[in-house]
Amino acid sequence: QVQLVQSGGGSVQAGGSLRLSCVASGRTYASDCMAWFRQRPGSEREGVAAIALDGTVQYAISVKGRFVISKDIAKNTLYLEMNNLKPEDTAMYYCARTNNINTLRALPPASLFDNWGQGTQVTVFS
Repeated sequence: QVQLVQSGGGSVQAGGSLRLSCVASGRTYASDCMAWFRQRPGSEREGVAAIALDGTVQYAISVKGRFVISKDIAKNTLYLEMNNLKPEDTAMYYCARTNNINTLRALPPASLFDNWGQGTQVTVFS
């Protein structure tokens, strides 16, 4: 069994920064592919960023250059550093894990991920 526990998020003025964390416990592996997704009310869950064991990363076009995904294997923790936040970044953010992806050529769909965090709200006001 795998558990993903998120922290971080909150409210921030446009242009500000926030950092999300996601601690994994249970049957996790260094080879896991980890990702961040977000979901706005009335919309489908969309990929934000992902990182694979081989170091490949992928970002949504809307966040590229502003968000940075990283993983501390020793701490079993995934991070999402979000800079220059915009009101359109307002959403519930989720971390996710799968052991079925070795490298990334594009953002994987949510359906490929086996485990999910509880979600954390990010609100950006102008």
